Formats: sequence, structure tokens, C-alpha cells
Amino acid sequence: MKPFLSGSWCPRPAGPPREAVEGGPAATPILDWGHPRVLELAAEVRGTSAGTERDLLITAHRLIAARVRPVYAMNEKQPVSRTLLLGRGSCSQRLALLEAVARACGIASRVRGLLVDGRFWHARFPRLRALVPRRVVLAWPEFLLAGRWVPVSELYGDLSTLRQGGGFSNTGGETLFDAVARTAVDWDGVTCSSCDLSGHVLADLGWFSSRDALFRAHGQTLCLPVRIPADLVMGRRTA
Repeated sequence: MKPFLSGSWCPRPAGPPREAVEGGPAATPILDWGHPRVLELAAEVRGTSAGTERDLLITAHRLIAARVRPVYAMNEKQPVSRTLLLGRGSCSQRLALLEAVARACGIASRVRGLLVDGRFWHARFPRLRALVPRRVVLAWPEFLLAGRWVPVSELYGDLSTLRQGGGFSNTGGETLFDAVARTAVDWDGVTCSSCDLSGHVLADLGWFSSRDALFRAHGQTLCLPVRIPADLVMGRRTA
């Protein structure tokens, strides 16, 4: 993710939660799946996965996890083609890449915007807690599978089953992107277990047709003058 520099978020009024909206498969400035690098990855995913659309997304998730090194990059609007070129990306940038591959394969996506308490990342940065933003804008993807919007939290199965994997501690090398493969990432408190992360959610910003739309409406966690130097420092630091 992108926790860094307390008080440097550029907030915009959240307003009432948005109603559910439809997403789509179209390319966007962030999800630039028409780029040859992204098309090449999507073709590999299609050639490797012989199952359902869900199987295709799981294959894509595993390939991205293996090839794109997790780092603490800050730029939420970075095109996914550049993330592939660099071979490294934040949790959010890797999730964006998963969305782009999905769209390149004809699977519609959208995001749910969550405003998350910065203290959620304190365990990951025990010596830098004073620098963690108070609030973090999180774009959580959903995919249209068999006529139903499925959050990335349930890509590998329903939350009740995944909860057996134990809670996500937000420490060590595992990021939220990686955690969805083994455990329930529960933002709504439906599991009533150690996987329940609802206590960290400050506001539900609703659904957006793309992460581009979310960040246009609510901005990024870090202001541009702060984000650029922070990205230079943290963008190569392995999670």
C-alpha cells in the first residue's frame, strides 16, 4: 500500500456513499490494457488458464504475485503498463494490474472506495508511525463473474471458507494483494473473526466505474509535492 507522511493527504468532501454503479471492460489511463506489455500478459493468462473466468483471474493473480515485486510505491494513477515495465508495484498498483488483465480478457471490473484508518499500517511501520497518513483512500476491485459482482476478497472462495486461513496482520512481506489468496479480507465485518477488518474503515465511499473515477472524485492519499519525493524513497523498498 502507500502509508507515508502524516497529514499530507489531500482530502475532498466524501459526501454520501454512492449507489452501486456498473463497471466495464474499457481501458482507462490507469488500466491501459491496450498496451503491448499488458496484452502480452493477458494472452499468457488466457493460454495458461483453461477453466472459468474465475480460474483466469486466479491465474492472473498468481502470475502478477510472482513477477511484480511488492514495494511501497505511492502513485495511484501510474499506468499498469509502467508497473509491468518496472517489475515492481504497490499493493494498489498490483491490484490495478489484475483489473487491467481482467478487462483485457473481457471481464468487467469496478472498484469500491474505502477510507481506511492509517493506524491499520502501524504494525508494518513501527518506527515510522508518526509519518503514516491518518486516512488512506483504498480502491478495492470487484469483477463481474456469472452476472454477479465478486470482490477480490472472494476471488479464491467465499469469506466463510477463507477465514480458516487466519487474519491478515499487515506485517512482514504479505500485502493485501497477496493475502486474498489465503485468507478472508473482510471489510464489512461479516466473518465475526480475526479476519474482520471493518474496524479500520472510516468511511465507505461507494462504488466507482473505475479506479480512475475514484481518484478523480476523492484524490490520492498523498499530495503531489509530497508524493514525488516519497515515491523516490519508498518506491524501491520491498514490502
